[in-house]
Amino acid sequence: MAACAVTLGVAGAILIFAPDWALLNLGIDSSSTSLLLAQVMGGLYFGFGIVNWMAKHNLIGGIYNRPLALGNFTHFFIVGLSVVKALISNPELPKTIWVAGAMYIIFGLLFLVILFRHPVKAAD
Repeated sequence: MAACAVTLGVAGAILIFAPDWALLNLGIDSSSTSLLLAQVMGGLYFGFGIVNWMAKHNLIGGIYNRPLALGNFTHFFIVGLSVVKALISNPELPKTIWVAGAMYIIFGLLFLVILFRHPVKAAD
């Protein structure tokens, strides 16, 4: 949860405060609409990161914190599939898209495991 929270928080902060730089690195033209959408997406990522950070010490898995696990899984699964589809149809996309796609697939698989696994309480 902490790794996911930090990843989403950093991505969100970059999209909020430097959307033009982020869009440039993703190979997207910086129009007023794309800058606005990047900042909106940054707000969503940052908010999701905060929620994950606040829940990082809570028991999660199985029936515990199921809405949080399901929300994270759904987010990472849908975006991961979308990025993989985009990469298959256009392999010339920037390397940053490949890295983001790999991270989405990894987090999606981890949240799938968390979603259907009985939670293990950390040793004190």
